[in-house]
Amino acid sequence: MFPAENLRDWRGENVVDPDGDKIGDLEAVYVDTISDEPAFATVRVGFIGRHRLVFVPLDGATVSPKAVRVRYGKKLVGNAPSIDLDGELAATDEPALFAHYELPYQTGISGARRLARR
Repeated sequence: MFPAENLRDWRGENVVDPDGDKIGDLEAVYVDTISDEPAFATVRVGFIGRHRLVFVPLDGATVSPKAVRVRYGKKLVGNAPSIDLDGELAATDEPALFAHYELPYQTGISGARRLARR
């Protein structure tokens, strides 16, 4: 995996699926509060005036000259839990996000939220 601080340098770059189809533009990185490693990215999707941010796991993601390639298809990502452009993922919505990608979920230390924006 690549360090979170390096991934932030990719803000605004394309996020593509395994087939090379553009999903959207990288907006932010969320780290796992247990490991402090990059866990999810928010991707800006939609049409002018109707943009939203969807979440995609970064496990197995790779970078190329002008894109971050994720392991998940465009359709699956497009149907993922989302937030408004100025929104925030509520702690109570985290389990549904992990479930969407069939990933195991456990809360952080002492029941704290699992994801934090960096």
